[in-house]
Amino acid sequence: MTREFSRRHFLMHAGALSGAAALLPSLSIARAAQAASTGACAKPVRIDTLGGPGGYTDDTSAPLAPQALDDAIKSGLVAVNLTVSGVGSYARNYDETIRNIAYWNGQIAAHTDRLMQVRAFADLEAARCAQKLGLIYGFQDATPMAEDLDRVDTFRDLGVRIFQLTYNRRNLVGDGCLEPGNAGLSTFGRKLVDKLNATKSLVDLSHAGERTTLEAIAASKAPIAISHTGCAAIAPLPRNKTDNELKQLADKGGYAGIYLMPFLRSKGQPMAADLIAHIEHAVDVCGEDHVGIGSDGVISPVAVTPEFKKKFADEVNERRKRGISAPGEDPDVYTFIPDLNRADRFQRIADLLAERKHSAARIDKILGGNFTRLLKDVWGA
Repeated sequence: MTREFSRRHFLMHAGALSGAAALLPSLSIARAAQAASTGACAKPVRIDTLGGPGGYTDDTSAPLAPQALDDAIKSGLVAVNLTVSGVGSYARNYDETIRNIAYWNGQIAAHTDRLMQVRAFADLEAARCAQKLGLIYGFQDATPMAEDLDRVDTFRDLGVRIFQLTYNRRNLVGDGCLEPGNAGLSTFGRKLVDKLNATKSLVDLSHAGERTTLEAIAASKAPIAISHTGCAAIAPLPRNKTDNELKQLADKGGYAGIYLMPFLRSKGQPMAADLIAHIEHAVDVCGEDHVGIGSDGVISPVAVTPEFKKKFADEVNERRKRGISAPGEDPDVYTFIPDLNRADRFQRIADLLAERKHSAARIDKILGGNFTRLLKDVWGA
């Protein structure tokens, strides 16, 4: 379960903010050149392949709080795959996605010292050297595109670079992981994969059913991401991928990001040791060049207050009513790992991997190098 960044009400001057945000990459590249001369580019590449700034109980209609911005920098992350789409509803997801993009464009324009949009591969280095958090706009469902493949171009013009094919339920593209029929990729879905390949957009298969996953990997001419998942061999839940899926993904140059979610265990609250077990299993199956971390959470640590507990339980119950809640989602099992509940969790994960005798080179690949390579392969340098 990812936090859905609806941010519905932050719409004033959206057009002007969109134009301002479009200027940010070139400005940031210029600043990056200056930063490079001061040694700022020594910052390691750390990328969360599904996440975003903020905290779980933040007011999602308000600008980012100062603490959220501080935590974004404290995290050490160079970039995140930030969800801007709606999920699970053709009726409202196009409008919701436009609103979300307007919101984030506004936040980037308001905080050019902390945030920048990533539209091209060079922007990753710009963000790293300028000591900013790069935001890669991504989808978690194809529903905002309805039946119109030309919307790929529309959303790319707005900065979207990662397109997930399904959420948990069936859509016009294929079956999500909760569909018992496991029907696979549709004819429209194959056309969408072709369109995404042609526009050098990254295809994401998180939440997809097994047949949809395997058929999309086979259909794609470019490597594919599963930006946030776990290993079904350890925890056989619908949101996790089988060894066969992971192996076929890696064989075509793809990438699997392991999440910090309840699905790391079949039952009960996952801890850091569970995350490490999934990472190590994925490395064994895929090889060290194809595994990373997609937390599926917010950067700021979560304060487990009565407000949080109520909001979390309400969200789980609402997802159940909408039919998008996956087995493993429970009001008493949180969507973060308690002993990694800190803004700089990537550094702690690096330390844990080092304690397990993984090499520094492998750790750098897992924490960001592998996803960087994937983006270069798909987007071009």
